[in-house]
Amino acid sequence: MNSRLLLSLLTLLAVLALGGGLLAGALPLSPGEVARGLFGQGDPATVQIVQELRLPRVLAAFVCGGLLALSGVLLQALLRNPLADPYILGVSGGAAVGALAAMLLGAGLLAQQGASLVGALVAVVAVFGLGFRRGESHRLLLTGVVFSAGCGALVSLLLTLSPEAQVKGMLFWLMGDLADPQGLAAATVLLALGLVCATLASGGLDVLSAGLDKAATLGLAVGRWQAALYFAAALFTVAALQLGGSIGFVGLMMPHAVRLLGVTAHRWLVPGAALLGGAFLLLADTLARTAWSPLQLPVGIFTALLGVPVLLWLLARGR
Repeated sequence: MNSRLLLSLLTLLAVLALGGGLLAGALPLSPGEVARGLFGQGDPATVQIVQELRLPRVLAAFVCGGLLALSGVLLQALLRNPLADPYILGVSGGAAVGALAAMLLGAGLLAQQGASLVGALVAVVAVFGLGFRRGESHRLLLTGVVFSAGCGALVSLLLTLSPEAQVKGMLFWLMGDLADPQGLAAATVLLALGLVCATLASGGLDVLSAGLDKAATLGLAVGRWQAALYFAAALFTVAALQLGGSIGFVGLMMPHAVRLLGVTAHRWLVPGAALLGGAFLLLADTLARTAWSPLQLPVGIFTALLGVPVLLWLLARGR
């Protein structure tokens, strides 16, 4: 498929997903009511629902999905593996250990967010410090896998030690929760800057994806590029975690899906994956909060339920 056409279609899909997210909810609203609510007009209750409940959540879902997809693109270029996932670095595991430890101690929401951030940063420093060797991406990959496994064991331990009343909240965070996004403005700015920088660096990403030896032969500073991509991917993942908790599958599937649709050049792959990731997570979150309304389900359930058949279909189509 033509890259420009695909990007236009993905932009349209993102706009439709944003509109659908604002319309859908326990109280269905018409397009006119949503439009008036966005501008602070009409029924005060409708204005409150649109501006204070739905709009922040819809934007958080889109930004979180875009950050995860962008992180996936960078990691797949770094590791030269189209199935690399942002959480393979151990960032998600470190954040989960920090957040669950704070919950176990009875800390408030702000303290939980801070603990998850500290855990993620510890994971970034540990994995990079132990696994990074210039020109050896496989060491970074293996270190991240090992660190993630260790964090998984600690998460299981914390869940076992936690009182029964706290376990449900912990599991909800582990499966993704966009009900109370934190740091939306900062995450939105980070996504915009990340898209600009990654698009400008698309030529280097193309070269790096072709192989480390070829990149070095063409004069690319491989070690610096690897370090920059690692920390950028980790930063985007941490920002996504702060918004919606531990949400898997988005960073793995979105870049791969765009490639299977015929786009391989990072000039188009970067914005395409971010748009598709945002629209996909927004759709999943809309289903999570409306499928069994008024009960809200973890969004991670729907990212897997929607993602698995779509990815299998794309793989079959690509073959």
